[in-house]
Amino acid sequence: MAPLSKYVKKYQVSVNDADFTKKLKLSAAFNYFQEIASLHADNLGIGFNEIGPKYNVTWVLTRMKVEILKYPIWDQEIVVETWPQIPKRFHFERDFYIKDLNNNILVKATSMWVLIDINTRELRSSDIIAINYPEIITERAIESNLGKIRPTGEKELIYKRIIGCSDIDMNEHLNNSKYVDFIMDCFSMDTLRKYHPCSIQVNYVNESLAGDEISLYKYVDNTETGKVYVEGVDEKTNSQKFISEIVIQKL
Repeated sequence: MAPLSKYVKKYQVSVNDADFTKKLKLSAAFNYFQEIASLHADNLGIGFNEIGPKYNVTWVLTRMKVEILKYPIWDQEIVVETWPQIPKRFHFERDFYIKDLNNNILVKATSMWVLIDINTRELRSSDIIAINYPEIITERAIESNLGKIRPTGEKELIYKRIIGCSDIDMNEHLNNSKYVDFIMDCFSMDTLRKYHPCSIQVNYVNESLAGDEISLYKYVDNTETGKVYVEGVDEKTNSQKFISEIVIQKL
């Protein structure tokens, strides 16, 4: 297949991808984005199987922001699209849409990726890999600089979670979509029957490995903005694993 400026793939929301309200789980959306980004990287000759052996590097997602205009529902056919931006010195930006079959945008997302050395886990510059993009699509799904997240509100420990082997992906760390499940588990079912997230940003700060224990803290903003912050911390090393901002909306 010739290199594509935009990669498009059709999905059907399976029973495993839907939550108890029959809407698409946020973690499933993150999985769709991860898969289609990988497929497009393969198409462009910069997939894991190409850059691993050649440059000893791998892709790591560092930040993702998702805005939900309308939730896809169980059994619905959807179309997921992705396209990259011009690489920066140390990171790559990639955008996504989820659309219905009538080309209406349901979900928008933007993301930031880096390359790390497989052995040392150190950051590598983007010019280490050779990329011959076809035409660059300048359209942005979300106009966002994916900046730092600074929580406000009262901090409350919700629960602790030990990372198991089933949580680990082929980069041998906690998969990005698993963090989203951890975040959503900070909300009760009763809350999620009355409210749903209309946006979420996750900043992945430090890798989480099998056996790590993460303490999940929730900050509820008192400004009535609907913002909730969830942070994951490894208490043993006093290191922040991730920080997220969720905007919830009443149904």
